[in-house]
Amino acid sequence: MGLGGPPMVTVLLCPGQGAQKVGMGKDLADRYPAARECFDRIDEALGVALTRIMWEGPEGDLTQTHNTQPAILAHTAAVWAVVRDRLGGSAAVALGHSLGEYSAYVTAGALTPEQAAQLVRRRGELMHEAGTRRPGSMAAVLGLATEQVLEACREASSATEVVVGANLNAPDQTVISGDPPAVERAGQGCKAAGAKRVVPLKVSGAFHSPLMAPAVPGLEEAITAAPFEEPRVPVVANATAEVVRTAARARRLLVEQLTAPVRWVEGMRRAAELAPEATYVELGPGGVLSGLAKRVVPRAATLPLGTADELERFLCA
Repeated sequence: MGLGGPPMVTVLLCPGQGAQKVGMGKDLADRYPAARECFDRIDEALGVALTRIMWEGPEGDLTQTHNTQPAILAHTAAVWAVVRDRLGGSAAVALGHSLGEYSAYVTAGALTPEQAAQLVRRRGELMHEAGTRRPGSMAAVLGLATEQVLEACREASSATEVVVGANLNAPDQTVISGDPPAVERAGQGCKAAGAKRVVPLKVSGAFHSPLMAPAVPGLEEAITAAPFEEPRVPVVANATAEVVRTAARARRLLVEQLTAPVRWVEGMRRAAELAPEATYVELGPGGVLSGLAKRVVPRAATLPLGTADELERFLCA
């Protein structure tokens, strides 16, 4: 769909962990006062010079999950601050991958960037603590149908060691998560079933698995205390792929999301039902979700907006 044609209908996509890199978002702050102001407010709300870590590193600090999560959210929020007036009226639905679901609620007006950054920083701390208490691992399985991956997980799990499907990203791309021996067994099972590759991920815990259960009470407390507004745009939940239209339901599903799989394929298909002719606009670093959109929704039109140059081209179109 041409940007100069009929009014654009959009699905807003908000990326999750893995898209971070040193220098992220600095070009936005340098070129757009609205982005700079957004970053400054988040730094102040956190009481931490998050932008210094984002822009200068070191990479080891940026990849600590309590820094990574607010950094990616801040990048997305800064992009949104620049394009909100242009895109706000076009958004039919928003969804975000894992921590990106918090960013989606920012675009929907349910949370301010500062509130969301505080929540995901706390979420990152709690997830790290849970991972320290019961170390876990994750691996991406490529080239095998999701149901076969889930079957391998079931076969590899035992009474004391568990592995589950954590991110159901595409029909043939699934991330598994759990106790390291069980993840290893499931990976071998996936290879035996025909997976093209099983790639271990650098993470500090078994995210979106039962191993994150110790983090649930603390996150529930933080989310309950946060001043959630009713979302002005429907948000598709990771945990259930349902359309969320109330603050109460948003709170409940963000807590559930911690130990539940990210049902990304179902969520994207739900978004496509709501907005069949939409352009999928990825707000934030990288272009991973744009790539997944094309694999899940055939003929999807995508528009990655993460760099200052990408924003410039869009705003000048």
